[in-house]
Amino acid sequence: MPAIAIPNTTSYRLINARVPVCLVADAAHLTPDADGLAPCSIVIDNARIADIGPAVQDGLPRVDLADGIVLPRLVDMHTHIDKGHIWHRAQNPDGTHLGARNAVMADRSANWSREDVRKRMDFALRCAFAHGTGALRTHIDSYPKQTEISWGVFAEMREQWKGRIALQAVALFPIDRALTDEAEFHLTVETVAKHGGVLGGLTFLGEAPNPRSDAMLDTIFEAAAANGLDLDFHVDESDSPDARSLGQIAEAALRHKFKGRIVAGHCCSLALAGDNERAAIIAKVAEARIAIVSLPMCNMYLQDRQSGRTPRWRGVAPLHELDAAGVTVMVASDNTRDPFYAYGDLDMLEVHREATRILHFDHSDRPWLKTVAATPGEVMGLPNGRMAIGAPAGLVLTRARTLNELLSRPQADRVVLYAGKPVDRTLPDYRELDA
Repeated sequence: MPAIAIPNTTSYRLINARVPVCLVADAAHLTPDADGLAPCSIVIDNARIADIGPAVQDGLPRVDLADGIVLPRLVDMHTHIDKGHIWHRAQNPDGTHLGARNAVMADRSANWSREDVRKRMDFALRCAFAHGTGALRTHIDSYPKQTEISWGVFAEMREQWKGRIALQAVALFPIDRALTDEAEFHLTVETVAKHGGVLGGLTFLGEAPNPRSDAMLDTIFEAAAANGLDLDFHVDESDSPDARSLGQIAEAALRHKFKGRIVAGHCCSLALAGDNERAAIIAKVAEARIAIVSLPMCNMYLQDRQSGRTPRWRGVAPLHELDAAGVTVMVASDNTRDPFYAYGDLDMLEVHREATRILHFDHSDRPWLKTVAATPGEVMGLPNGRMAIGAPAGLVLTRARTLNELLSRPQADRVVLYAGKPVDRTLPDYRELDA
């Protein structure tokens, strides 16, 4: 089959396309098949989508997709582009969470200058853009001496990539700082507010809920409310039976009647809770309107890793049960080629493909494609991740005709459109990262 060739003109029609109706605004006129895909044609006019519907004779140049699936550019809800691509100099010695933390701490102290962070962030964003990502949220290590450097570089990247990728940032720090270092905590809050970011925090790995951690959360919720900030936590990234901070966060949200958006990432230990306890926590999460993002590739890499022993569990949050309870659920990339995850390339089609296998998204009537597109777009408060008449023509064109075909290959021949034009999908060379 010949490659998809886009004409060098401002207006053209994509014919014999198939679109996921769950990712199309006002899709009532489309008739989906068992995969949730509907045949249509798409008119691109002056960098925007002018029509999604049946093909008509209008004299426009035509691009025949031969029943290929068309997606909007996807949305990566949880990444770490400040620490990505350091594997060549900071490997995880044993593949464990502790090994990752220690390796990153040492590398951050030794190497994370403005130039280094800028080079790696730009490298990561070029990968994401080439793969078809239209919006991305990154957590930023916000520690003394690093906060100003990394947030300053992020602001530069957000301006440099404006229009191509919509960027958001979250401050990442252990939540005990809210009580143990008041001055540093306030500096972090001020930095986040200054840059229009999201306040975050890492809840303790395996520590049982207690009044002190409740007080930490109270301080963070109060700071977020006072500064009009949303919240995005790293939560229960552990197999410990004591790791239950997700329920604490939900209780804090209800206690403070918090009006902003709340996201909880990872939530690994929830899968190991007893049925009754898990159901109770999920009900509380639903009541508190907390959205959950699972990071299946990174979680499988780190969780239940013991030398000489095959892992016994997948390390991912119970998304099916959360979704059934009405909780907003998503999946995302997380770390990329750093000690927390040695692989990856910020390719959301890869994330969805692996999530389908790891989380059993197949054999389900739920529209799981939304977890990498429309849903994170909505949680980020952005229009990204859906196709709509009048919206910018940012699309991913594939030769896959069914979801099985889409998920069985990497779709290396996909065409990514930005403003209606194909982007250069040449990936940056790892040699650029050499010292």
